[in-house]
Amino acid sequence: MVKLGVNIDHIATVRQARQGREPDPVWAAVEAELGGADLITVHLREDRRHIQDRDVTVLRQTTGVPLNLEMAAVREIIGIALKLKPAMVTLVPEKRAEVTTEGGLDVCSRQTMLAEMAKKMHGAGIRVSAFIDADVRQVEAAKAVGFDLCELHTGPYALATGAGFVQLQHERLRLAGEEILNLGMQFNAGHGLNYRNVGAIAALPHVNELHIGHAIVSRALFIGLRAAVREMKLAIAESVR
Repeated sequence: MVKLGVNIDHIATVRQARQGREPDPVWAAVEAELGGADLITVHLREDRRHIQDRDVTVLRQTTGVPLNLEMAAVREIIGIALKLKPAMVTLVPEKRAEVTTEGGLDVCSRQTMLAEMAKKMHGAGIRVSAFIDADVRQVEAAKAVGFDLCELHTGPYALATGAGFVQLQHERLRLAGEEILNLGMQFNAGHGLNYRNVGAIAALPHVNELHIGHAIVSRALFIGLRAAVREMKLAIAESVR
């Protein structure tokens, strides 16, 4: 069964709109777990626009499923990760002005620095994932650096229009996923996936985890987070029967 990592950043986005205490991402994690989430994902950004340090600390202490910390490869956040020791960290590019992550991490151009960071994480018992575009060169660089997993950026697939272009993006993901597996890493995927488009990605050969946030939180506004996670789990399960 393909695992579902639920990103709860946008619960914190609603909270930060009033700079208050609710809704609490920690409670959201509980509801997501009760709905069947296999992992909880949060992105601790340098500008702290949504998830805060307290959130990550309490989630690390309370989640009953593995915690995946998305982060930029910067000194401050690396230090926090090494202190808290989540089950895994996912390295992502980060721009202050972006609304959401706009593309994959360029591992090829930062191999020396990323290799040093991966070594530190491994020393602390933390698995390391790279959020990358569906590019075989980036996959090969991730392997050289020492990453355990690669999460393929599915945004271009999710935004594609027209059957031909959708198929092109899907094929790019398939080929990159095949290379991830050939090199002995775990194949994950995520970004922009929703209840309508998740099936074709969940059906890719040997994809292990899908990381989804915005679509689930949006659906939760109408039916609750627990039920929204259950619906996504069902959509994934139906695609791989």
